[in-house]
Amino acid sequence: MLLRKLKLIIPLLFIVSIFTSFQTNANTDPKDKALITILKYVLTQGHYQPQKIDDAFSEKVYSNFLEKIDPSKRYFLQSDIDEFSNYKTQIDDQINNEDLTFFFLVYDRLMLRFKESKLVYTDILKRKFDFDKNETYNINYDNIPYPKNASEKSNIWRKQLKFTTLSRLHDKLIIEKDKQKEDKTYTVKSFSELEKEARETTLNNMNESFQRIEELTYSDWFSTYINSIAEEFDPHTTYFDPIVKKRFDISMAGKLEGIGARLTKKNDYTKVIELISGGPAWKQGELEVGDFILKVAQGNEEPIDIVGMRLDDAIEYIKGKKGTEVKLTLKKIDGTIKVISIIRDVVELEETFVKSSIVKKEGRTFGVIHLPKFYINFDEKNYRNSATDMAQEIERLKKENVEGIVLDLRNNGGGSLQTAIEISGLFINKGPIVQVKYRDRKADVKQDKNPKIQWDKPLVVLVNELSASASEIFAAAMQDYGRAVIIGGKQTYGKGTVQSVLDLNRYHNLKQDIGALKMTIQKFYRINGGSTQLEGVHSDIMLPDRYTYMHIGERDLENPLKFDKVPQASYSLWDNYENFNQVINHSKKRIATNTYFKLIDKNAKWLKKSQDDTLIYLNYKAYTNDLESHKAESLKYKAIRDYTTNLTYTSPLYEQFLLKNDKDLAEKRETWHKNLKQDIYVEEALNVLSELKIKPKYHLVKN
Repeated sequence: MLLRKLKLIIPLLFIVSIFTSFQTNANTDPKDKALITILKYVLTQGHYQPQKIDDAFSEKVYSNFLEKIDPSKRYFLQSDIDEFSNYKTQIDDQINNEDLTFFFLVYDRLMLRFKESKLVYTDILKRKFDFDKNETYNINYDNIPYPKNASEKSNIWRKQLKFTTLSRLHDKLIIEKDKQKEDKTYTVKSFSELEKEARETTLNNMNESFQRIEELTYSDWFSTYINSIAEEFDPHTTYFDPIVKKRFDISMAGKLEGIGARLTKKNDYTKVIELISGGPAWKQGELEVGDFILKVAQGNEEPIDIVGMRLDDAIEYIKGKKGTEVKLTLKKIDGTIKVISIIRDVVELEETFVKSSIVKKEGRTFGVIHLPKFYINFDEKNYRNSATDMAQEIERLKKENVEGIVLDLRNNGGGSLQTAIEISGLFINKGPIVQVKYRDRKADVKQDKNPKIQWDKPLVVLVNELSASASEIFAAAMQDYGRAVIIGGKQTYGKGTVQSVLDLNRYHNLKQDIGALKMTIQKFYRINGGSTQLEGVHSDIMLPDRYTYMHIGERDLENPLKFDKVPQASYSLWDNYENFNQVINHSKKRIATNTYFKLIDKNAKWLKKSQDDTLIYLNYKAYTNDLESHKAESLKYKAIRDYTTNLTYTSPLYEQFLLKNDKDLAEKRETWHKNLKQDIYVEEALNVLSELKIKPKYHLVKN
């Protein structure tokens, strides 16, 4: 993520007018009206691409707000929606007039429906579920209507609670079988006993979940409404209430203890959208982007079902003190259910730093550099940054006479723009790297002004769908200059925007804290003129992977800014390869006939099919058959996980001395080298690298 400081100068007259306008209405908290007015002003004046606040905007806010507070359509009745819809095209007028009528109507009704729902689920869970009955439940809520009456709503609750209980019952039956395997004298509990236990656990979970809902204040729900407005500008523009702002500040300082993952809400489910480099989940290796977290357990305690839970509440269960264990029940992207254990910790900075490995291939020597993020930290006395570390690592590899370098940017979510520019400059002569544009201004061309080329031999850049932001800036520059072959996923993440966090308390003179706004203020463009927004960087050589057919990245978010172009910058191609296009074509032919890449592509198609399957079986036998079917299908792709190469990876000479005195570092490098040996993507990148040839005397071609 890239964040910038932003100064918005709002006239004092504006501030005074806010203050005086609140004296006219005693029925509404002045803070709320202040927030609405300031939010509207700041977004329309400062956002990169402001939205017109009109009827169309109103309809989108209306739908977004209702989806946020009742995603699975188990609270509101159709009659409620009919009443709410009278305001569908009036929210824009209410924003302009500091009118909160729509919000209060929905909020009051939601509180009423919560009270009713507590009685509903309590009554349903008193009775035994019939798991012999053939019925299903579809979790594609977009295509499900709101219930017409209390009876239909009760049936929605029954199916959701039945599914939750069924999942727990299945787990308990497996535990009982395992106990009997360990102790032949053990008496297995009956299906009926376990069903009752599972139902009671579901009730306890629901009571705890509703207790959290009851603890939410009016301000919490108002923040949700405010975010429904802010997020219509783009998915990275977000309102932080005072409590969330404090949590954000802690996370940006890298002091938050937990599992090191970014989560989002997808309908009723908590979805993993990013693993933080150097974090516990990243190091543990089993949690993946695209996984859904179904349950959370503290160590060996009974797991808590978080399906249907607010994201903030789910996160409270997942995070915790350093050194404590959390067990996550996951629905993997292949549809299988898996329980993993993670020991909570802080992000380990050492794991985010540049590291390299030497690899021997057919008697030749190459280097692999891994850059997890574009880091820089000015707060530390002797801070490190990725640009100087990269330059140093290249020099170390040069001393070992490597013929080429593979730079691995997979899963690199970005970081410092300045270091991305400086690292790009290590591989080219001086020239433009990226164009940065504010709203209503010409694009500012950011230059590498250092004519020195640190590395002038073959370079291959390895990316995937999770390479984002600064990674895309670097990869785009290398591609536009013709400096490197870009190999990996079909396209990178596609985040070509910059956000700034703005303290909203600067714009009022009330005594209350009204929070902050993270707002999109800039957009990135390649030196060829195209934006990295949405499109990302398309690989020169596309390697199939498990995300190939999935909706992932910026394209999967609501309201992303569009791709567009600005004038091309003036730059000179790095025309130093003899056989650039031939090598790319050769690799494509090799991939097309590779048995393992064919299997990976087949697996990716199945994963997409599994992701699109939203039907859940509520009959126990059908449910278990479905789980077994997914498990059996998953085993067909075991060869992918078992793949290994005949390549050997070792640490550079300078590091081998360090490994003798640092057991922890030695274990980490051993694990990394083992993973590299089993990495088909690095192997193909090395194949490409080994074929690239440099011209005897390279020259620059003016573009």
